[in-house]
Amino acid sequence: MRTSIRRPAVLAATAVAALSLTLTACGDEGTKDNGAATPAATVAATVAASTDAGTSSSATAASGTSGSGTSGVVTTTQVGVKKKTPSKTSSKARAKAPACTVGDVKISAAKQPGVPTTHITLTATNVSGRSCTLLQYPLLAFGELPQTSKDVPPVAKSKPGTPIVLNAGTPAYAAVRINNGGVDEKTHTVRSFYVNLFAADGPAEGSETVIAPKGGIAVDDAVAKTGYWTYELRNGADEF
Repeated sequence: MRTSIRRPAVLAATAVAALSLTLTACGDEGTKDNGAATPAATVAATVAASTDAGTSSSATAASGTSGSGTSGVVTTTQVGVKKKTPSKTSSKARAKAPACTVGDVKISAAKQPGVPTTHITLTATNVSGRSCTLLQYPLLAFGELPQTSKDVPPVAKSKPGTPIVLNAGTPAYAAVRINNGGVDEKTHTVRSFYVNLFAADGPAEGSETVIAPKGGIAVDDAVAKTGYWTYELRNGADEF
Protein backbone atom coordinates (compact mmCIF):
# COMPACT_ATOMS: atom_id res chain seq x y z
CA MET A 1 0.00 0.00 0.00
CA ARG A 2 1.44 3.35 -1.04
CA THR A 3 1.69 5.84 1.85
CA SER A 4 3.59 8.67 0.16
CA ILE A 5 4.26 10.05 -3.30
CA ARG A 6 7.75 10.93 -4.46
CA ARG A 7 8.02 14.07 -6.62
CA PRO A 8 11.66 14.25 -7.90
CA ALA A 9 10.80 16.49 -10.86
CA VAL A 10 9.17 19.12 -8.66
CA LEU A 11 12.10 19.10 -6.23
CA ALA A 12 14.61 19.56 -9.05
CA ALA A 13 12.74 22.52 -10.54
CA THR A 14 12.46 24.16 -7.11
CA ALA A 15 16.18 23.69 -6.42
CA VAL A 16 17.14 25.18 -9.81
CA ALA A 17 14.90 28.20 -9.33
CA ALA A 18 16.23 28.85 -5.83
CA LEU A 19 19.87 28.63 -6.93
CA SER A 20 19.23 30.85 -9.95
CA LEU A 21 17.72 33.58 -7.75
CA THR A 22 20.60 33.30 -5.28
CA LEU A 23 23.23 33.64 -7.98
CA THR A 24 21.44 36.58 -9.57
CA ALA A 25 21.23 38.40 -6.24
CA CYS A 26 24.85 37.69 -5.32
CA GLY A 27 26.45 37.97 -8.77
CA ASP A 28 28.42 41.13 -7.96
CA GLU A 29 29.87 39.63 -4.77
CA GLY A 30 30.94 36.49 -6.64
CA THR A 31 32.71 38.64 -9.24
CA LYS A 32 34.62 40.52 -6.59
CA ASP A 33 35.78 37.43 -4.70
CA ASN A 34 36.56 35.07 -7.54
CA GLY A 35 36.80 37.21 -10.57
CA ALA A 36 33.66 35.63 -12.15
CA ALA A 37 30.43 34.18 -10.81
CA THR A 38 29.38 30.64 -11.71
CA PRO A 39 26.74 30.81 -14.47
CA ALA A 40 23.25 29.90 -13.27
CA ALA A 41 22.72 27.63 -16.26
CA THR A 42 25.77 25.54 -15.29
CA VAL A 43 24.53 25.16 -11.70
CA ALA A 44 21.04 24.28 -12.96
CA ALA A 45 22.45 21.56 -15.19
CA THR A 46 24.51 20.19 -12.32
CA VAL A 47 21.48 20.06 -10.01
CA ALA A 48 19.37 18.39 -12.71
CA ALA A 49 22.01 15.72 -13.30
CA SER A 50 22.35 15.12 -9.57
CA THR A 51 18.59 14.84 -9.21
CA ASP A 52 18.37 12.33 -12.08
CA ALA A 53 21.06 10.21 -10.43
CA GLY A 54 19.27 10.35 -7.07
CA THR A 55 15.99 9.40 -8.70
CA SER A 56 17.61 6.41 -10.41
CA SER A 57 19.16 5.24 -7.14
CA SER A 58 15.87 5.67 -5.27
CA ALA A 59 13.98 3.77 -7.95
CA THR A 60 16.49 0.92 -7.71
CA ALA A 61 16.11 0.77 -3.93
CA ALA A 62 12.30 0.91 -4.15
CA SER A 63 12.21 -1.98 -6.62
CA GLY A 64 14.07 -4.17 -4.11
CA THR A 65 16.90 -4.98 -6.54
CA SER A 66 20.64 -4.68 -6.25
CA GLY A 67 23.73 -5.93 -7.94
CA SER A 68 23.46 -9.23 -6.05
CA GLY A 69 19.94 -10.09 -7.27
CA THR A 70 16.33 -9.73 -6.17
CA SER A 71 14.74 -10.53 -2.81
CA GLY A 72 12.67 -13.72 -2.48
CA VAL A 73 10.34 -12.21 0.13
CA VAL A 74 6.71 -11.22 -0.35
CA THR A 75 5.11 -8.70 2.01
CA THR A 76 1.50 -8.92 3.15
CA THR A 77 0.06 -5.43 3.09
CA GLN A 78 -2.79 -6.02 5.52
CA VAL A 79 -0.84 -8.02 8.02
CA GLY A 80 2.47 -6.15 7.81
CA VAL A 81 4.56 -9.30 7.90
CA LYS A 82 7.10 -10.82 5.56
CA LYS A 83 6.73 -14.33 4.30
CA LYS A 84 8.31 -16.74 1.86
CA THR A 85 6.84 -17.03 -1.60
CA PRO A 86 5.15 -20.46 -1.75
CA SER A 87 6.80 -22.84 -4.16
CA LYS A 88 4.73 -24.16 -7.04
CA THR A 89 3.18 -27.58 -6.55
CA SER A 90 2.14 -29.77 -9.47
CA SER A 91 -1.45 -31.00 -9.82
CA LYS A 92 -0.21 -34.58 -9.31
CA ALA A 93 1.47 -33.60 -6.02
CA ARG A 94 -1.68 -31.77 -4.90
CA ALA A 95 -3.76 -34.87 -5.53
CA LYS A 96 -1.43 -37.00 -3.39
CA ALA A 97 -0.94 -34.56 -0.49
CA PRO A 98 -3.11 -35.65 2.49
CA ALA A 99 -5.06 -33.22 4.61
CA CYS A 100 -2.96 -31.39 7.20
CA THR A 101 -3.66 -32.36 10.80
CA VAL A 102 -3.12 -30.26 13.91
CA GLY A 103 0.09 -32.21 14.43
CA ASP A 104 1.35 -31.30 10.95
CA VAL A 105 1.26 -27.52 11.38
CA LYS A 106 2.38 -24.95 13.95
CA ILE A 107 -0.19 -22.15 14.29
CA SER A 108 0.56 -18.67 15.62
CA ALA A 109 -1.40 -15.42 15.83
CA ALA A 110 -0.40 -11.77 15.28
CA LYS A 111 -2.30 -8.52 15.49
CA GLN A 112 -2.89 -6.73 12.21
CA PRO A 113 -1.81 -3.05 11.98
CA GLY A 114 -4.22 -0.42 13.26
CA VAL A 115 -5.59 0.89 16.55
CA PRO A 116 -7.78 -0.45 17.99
CA THR A 117 -7.06 -4.03 16.92
CA THR A 118 -9.99 -5.43 14.96
CA HIS A 119 -8.24 -8.29 13.13
CA ILE A 120 -5.59 -10.88 13.75
CA THR A 121 -3.70 -13.07 11.29
CA LEU A 122 -3.23 -16.78 11.82
CA THR A 123 -0.09 -18.36 10.37
CA ALA A 124 0.01 -22.13 9.88
CA THR A 125 3.48 -23.49 9.08
CA ASN A 126 3.96 -27.04 7.88
CA VAL A 127 6.34 -28.75 10.33
CA SER A 128 5.56 -32.34 9.27
CA GLY A 129 8.49 -32.76 6.89
CA ARG A 130 6.17 -33.65 3.99
CA SER A 131 3.53 -31.93 1.87
CA CYS A 132 -0.04 -31.66 3.15
CA THR A 133 -3.23 -29.87 2.10
CA LEU A 134 -4.69 -27.21 4.38
CA LEU A 135 -8.43 -27.56 3.88
CA GLN A 136 -11.12 -24.90 4.12
CA TYR A 137 -10.67 -22.42 6.99
CA PRO A 138 -9.54 -22.50 10.64
CA LEU A 139 -12.14 -23.79 13.09
CA LEU A 140 -11.87 -21.27 15.92
CA ALA A 141 -13.00 -21.46 19.52
CA PHE A 142 -12.54 -18.34 21.66
CA GLY A 143 -14.23 -19.79 24.74
CA GLU A 144 -12.78 -21.71 27.66
CA LEU A 145 -13.57 -25.05 26.04
CA PRO A 146 -13.70 -25.75 22.30
CA GLN A 147 -16.80 -27.92 22.71
CA THR A 148 -18.83 -25.10 24.26
CA SER A 149 -17.51 -22.17 22.21
CA LYS A 150 -19.54 -20.37 19.58
CA ASP A 151 -18.60 -21.32 16.03
CA VAL A 152 -16.79 -18.56 14.12
CA PRO A 153 -18.31 -18.42 10.61
CA PRO A 154 -16.20 -18.20 7.44
CA VAL A 155 -16.30 -15.39 4.88
CA ALA A 156 -17.26 -16.87 1.50
CA LYS A 157 -15.40 -14.32 -0.65
CA SER A 158 -12.13 -15.31 1.03
CA LYS A 159 -12.23 -18.87 -0.37
CA PRO A 160 -9.29 -19.39 -2.78
CA GLY A 161 -9.75 -20.92 -6.21
CA THR A 162 -7.23 -23.74 -5.72
CA PRO A 163 -6.32 -26.10 -2.84
CA ILE A 164 -3.73 -24.81 -0.38
CA VAL A 165 -0.94 -27.38 -0.50
CA LEU A 166 1.92 -26.70 1.88
CA ASN A 167 5.35 -28.10 1.16
CA ALA A 168 7.47 -28.85 4.20
CA GLY A 169 8.37 -25.64 6.03
CA THR A 170 6.02 -23.34 4.11
CA PRO A 171 3.19 -21.24 5.66
CA ALA A 172 -0.41 -20.32 4.91
CA TYR A 173 -2.46 -17.49 6.39
CA ALA A 174 -6.01 -16.67 7.46
CA ALA A 175 -7.43 -13.28 8.45
CA VAL A 176 -9.78 -13.21 11.44
CA ARG A 177 -12.06 -10.37 12.53
CA ILE A 178 -12.35 -10.30 16.32
CA ASN A 179 -14.44 -7.16 16.93
CA ASN A 180 -15.79 -4.00 15.32
CA GLY A 181 -13.35 -1.70 17.08
CA GLY A 182 -12.45 -1.05 20.67
CA VAL A 183 -13.22 -2.68 24.00
CA ASP A 184 -16.74 -2.50 25.41
CA GLU A 185 -19.32 -4.55 27.26
CA LYS A 186 -19.69 -6.83 24.23
CA THR A 187 -16.06 -7.96 24.18
CA HIS A 188 -14.11 -10.32 26.41
CA THR A 189 -10.34 -10.60 26.72
CA VAL A 190 -8.82 -13.75 25.24
CA ARG A 191 -5.24 -14.74 26.02
CA SER A 192 -5.33 -18.14 24.32
CA PHE A 193 -7.78 -19.92 22.05
CA TYR A 194 -8.28 -23.13 20.13
CA VAL A 195 -7.81 -23.82 16.42
CA ASN A 196 -8.93 -27.02 14.71
CA LEU A 197 -8.56 -28.08 11.08
CA PHE A 198 -10.73 -29.81 8.52
CA ALA A 199 -10.19 -33.40 7.47
CA ALA A 200 -11.37 -34.72 4.12
CA ASP A 201 -14.74 -35.72 5.63
CA GLY A 202 -15.29 -32.79 7.99
CA PRO A 203 -13.78 -31.31 11.17
CA ALA A 204 -10.77 -33.29 12.38
CA GLU A 205 -10.29 -34.65 15.87
CA GLY A 206 -8.44 -32.54 18.40
CA SER A 207 -7.33 -28.91 18.32
CA GLU A 208 -4.26 -26.77 18.85
CA THR A 209 -4.02 -24.17 21.62
CA VAL A 210 -2.78 -20.86 20.23
CA ILE A 211 -1.39 -18.09 22.43
CA ALA A 212 -2.95 -14.71 21.70
CA PRO A 213 -0.67 -11.77 20.81
CA LYS A 214 0.91 -9.87 23.71
CA GLY A 215 -1.70 -8.23 25.91
CA GLY A 216 -4.48 -10.52 24.71
CA ILE A 217 -7.23 -9.73 22.22
CA ALA A 218 -10.72 -8.30 22.71
CA VAL A 219 -13.20 -10.68 21.10
CA ASP A 220 -16.83 -9.94 20.30
CA ASP A 221 -18.31 -13.37 19.58
CA ALA A 222 -21.29 -11.83 17.79
CA VAL A 223 -19.17 -10.28 15.01
CA ALA A 224 -16.16 -12.64 14.89
CA LYS A 225 -15.54 -14.23 11.48
CA THR A 226 -12.67 -15.92 9.71
CA GLY A 227 -11.21 -16.02 6.24
CA TYR A 228 -10.10 -19.19 4.47
CA TRP A 229 -6.52 -20.42 4.49
CA THR A 230 -4.54 -18.83 1.66
CA TYR A 231 -0.91 -18.50 0.54
CA GLU A 232 -1.03 -14.74 1.17
CA LEU A 233 -3.62 -12.23 2.34
CA ARG A 234 -5.28 -10.53 -0.64
CA ASN A 235 -6.76 -7.08 -1.06
CA GLY A 236 -10.53 -7.37 -1.23
CA ALA A 237 -10.87 -11.09 -0.61
CA ASP A 238 -9.40 -10.90 2.90
CA GLU A 239 -10.79 -7.49 3.84
CA PHE A 240 -13.95 -7.96 5.84
